[in-house]
Amino acid sequence: MTESLTPMVRQYRRIKAQYPDTILMFRLGDFYEMFNDDAHTASRVLEIALTKKHIGNGQTMPLAGIPYHALDSYLARFIKAGYKVAICEQLEDPAKAKGVVRRDVVRVVTPGTLIESDILDEKTNNYLAAVAAGKNALGLAYADLSTGRFVVGEFDSQRAEDELAVELMTLQPAEVLVADSLRDRVARLLDPHHPTVLTQRPAEEFDPASGRKKLLNQLGVAALDGFGADAMTAALGAAGAILGYLDETQKTVLRHLRSLEVHSPADAMVLDYTTQRGLELLESFHAADKAGTLLSILDRTLTGMGARMLRRWIVRPLRSRAAIERRLEAVENLVGDFAIRDSVGKALRGLHDLERIMGRVGCRSANARDLYSLRLSLERLPLLGQGLAGARAPLLREIADHIDPLPQLRDLLQRALADDPPYLLSEGGMIRDGYHAEVDALRAITRDSKSWIQRMQEEEIRRTAIPKLKIGFNKIFGYYIEVTKPNFHLVPPDYIRKQTLVGAERFVTPALKEKEEIILNAEERLHSLELQLFETLRDQVADFIAPVQELSQRIGELDSLRSLAEAAIAGSYVRPEIAEDGRIEITEGRHPVLEAIQTDPPFVPNDTRLDRESCQIALITGPNMAGKSTYIRQVALVTLMAHMGSFVPARRATIGLVDRIFTRVGAMDYLIKGQSTFLVEMSETANILNNATDQSLVVLDEIGRGTSTYDGLSIAWAVLEALHNRAARRPKTLFATHYHELVDLENHLARLKNFNVAVLEEKDKIVFLYKIVPGGTDRSYGIYAAQLAGVPAETLDRARQILFDLECGNQIEIKGPGRKPSRAAASDNLQLTFFDALSHPVLDRLRSLDVNQLTPLEALKILDELARESR
Repeated sequence: MTESLTPMVRQYRRIKAQYPDTILMFRLGDFYEMFNDDAHTASRVLEIALTKKHIGNGQTMPLAGIPYHALDSYLARFIKAGYKVAICEQLEDPAKAKGVVRRDVVRVVTPGTLIESDILDEKTNNYLAAVAAGKNALGLAYADLSTGRFVVGEFDSQRAEDELAVELMTLQPAEVLVADSLRDRVARLLDPHHPTVLTQRPAEEFDPASGRKKLLNQLGVAALDGFGADAMTAALGAAGAILGYLDETQKTVLRHLRSLEVHSPADAMVLDYTTQRGLELLESFHAADKAGTLLSILDRTLTGMGARMLRRWIVRPLRSRAAIERRLEAVENLVGDFAIRDSVGKALRGLHDLERIMGRVGCRSANARDLYSLRLSLERLPLLGQGLAGARAPLLREIADHIDPLPQLRDLLQRALADDPPYLLSEGGMIRDGYHAEVDALRAITRDSKSWIQRMQEEEIRRTAIPKLKIGFNKIFGYYIEVTKPNFHLVPPDYIRKQTLVGAERFVTPALKEKEEIILNAEERLHSLELQLFETLRDQVADFIAPVQELSQRIGELDSLRSLAEAAIAGSYVRPEIAEDGRIEITEGRHPVLEAIQTDPPFVPNDTRLDRESCQIALITGPNMAGKSTYIRQVALVTLMAHMGSFVPARRATIGLVDRIFTRVGAMDYLIKGQSTFLVEMSETANILNNATDQSLVVLDEIGRGTSTYDGLSIAWAVLEALHNRAARRPKTLFATHYHELVDLENHLARLKNFNVAVLEEKDKIVFLYKIVPGGTDRSYGIYAAQLAGVPAETLDRARQILFDLECGNQIEIKGPGRKPSRAAASDNLQLTFFDALSHPVLDRLRSLDVNQLTPLEALKILDELARESR
């Protein structure tokens, strides 16, 4: 049966069998075609027509196709839907092929191997990660193929899996490679809100010895000692899996993967997934975008390189005081010098994404427009260097010293590359006139030939007296002379009929055919030569990958610093003082996001003081909706921003070094993992109690509210005691709660201080002042908060009545349809507390009894009296 199929179909089936788990895009002329199940998938995902193709012996198979020049847009839709795509190209000119055109897959595109600028988010890294298990450690490697960043790390502590989870949540890789034995384990560690493709690979791909060999070969070195990765066997296995996968999918030497970073947790503050989500650093609670996030306030970058670096700074704040101060000095310099800031900004606006351009150069997929963008960027670099000429900050001067315009590369591109070249390499016109003698000669022929054709048409009109005679061209017949029907009688004898149309005839002449051969041969040779010269030029540019990558890092750093300076000016931020003693003192601190979006009423600033001696724990009570959650979050954000090297929203701030920020602020949606809100709350609380240190900052909001009242109060109480009393685990803590019974702890825990949110009472209403003041409160104002939230008046009245009955110990009458409550509502000022409810004359008398001194008769008498009193 196979023999009856066409050669092309047999070729397709052979190639598809090698890539069963991918969508195979099969190049046929000017289209990429997909067949059978791939065609059905393409029709559904790409929303294109599903047709049929005849394959021989009366058989058909489903067909769907896209124009070859629209590949990127359709490819993006496949990748977004979670598919992998194998791109099968024609490897020879169909006009010269003997038999079926030779075809093969030139690249497999997966979510983690994207390099197309039209598909990728320029502000976000696109990571391919791999996880491997060693004897005593978990290894991680990740690479961004679009930029060339390659990192390895190993986790070998008792909390290795938790640390790996933090890293994966922070990276949010597009794709993770795992062996089958680790698949389920790794799946549990991934961000449920971020789509990540898990790709299973053979276990032997994660072999450390093989990984070491691949890494040495890729980096072009004899040992890994210089990178600090030599002893990381599990990480080397993960790195080897990545390199093997890239070799299999990209099918080319990746010249831009030439450096290696080693993940060092000690260099950065740890921000786990809960903290990143709870503080809304990169994504808001309500939408997977940056609106309403810290990133939205700080990101004023002008380049993709800067935007990606700033994101990394936000989720990896520094822990070294010296490194923080270096950034702060640079930001201060930019804030205070408009001329530098303005000139740097103008220069950055003209720069393209050098990192990703060189990524495509390294993959040998860069087009002429990529190299043209590189050339334009290099031409602007002197402006950037000039803008930094007067900088005082050491970091800015260091960046200026490394702004190398690479004149050799720039001059090469200026000589070789045409201005504004086409996007498609097949269009020609990429090489500049004067760069290559044969190109110039061939272009002269094609330009002269077009003029010759025009002159010939004019001469033939005069010779034949046919006024509407025209010379045209098509791919099937080549050049032709077209004569309309009314002029057939004027056609000269030397015209050779070639084609008959409705109302016209097409002819050729020996002279026209001779010229056609010259023209077509010249055009074909010109396109072939230009492509060859461009590929040579691209390989020459690849020799500069390392210095351009270094340049990209410096530009990204400068752009990020300028962005922080612009944010500081816009928000009236101040430079924080970085302290070694661990204290946090903030005067008139503000929430950087809320103050930017809240104008009426204006945002109310607040002071904060936390230290290890007198106020380790700030217990904050007060009404719901009064600003407790906002306040504790803003302290965490100010602390984080200071560790980034950013100015902070405050009048003055002293921030002690912090190793981790922990948060438990609001219910996370973990339904996707089948976890209840309370289970999530307790898991996050356990993480804090188990891992917080004296150098940590803990932010807790309403611990215990996910269970019954007494359970919740008991848990909150015990957590406070644990945070206060355990040696070497006494983090600075902000603890917001509606359990106002906890304020009594100030009398028993020396380093716990009470604070509350000030409230102004006016008749039957309250006004939130959003001001944190010393002292506790014994009221929660829950019914008032419900009133502000818009709960109907009838429901509020009923709530007041029930509160009154609870306060007085009355039996509560259930209000059914048509029934009215028998008791009048109490005063609005009544408020129930847990411990007050336990006070009763009968209970008080019972507590005073000494049962050991009572006779049986006395006991029975007292029991009778108590029974009567309790009625």
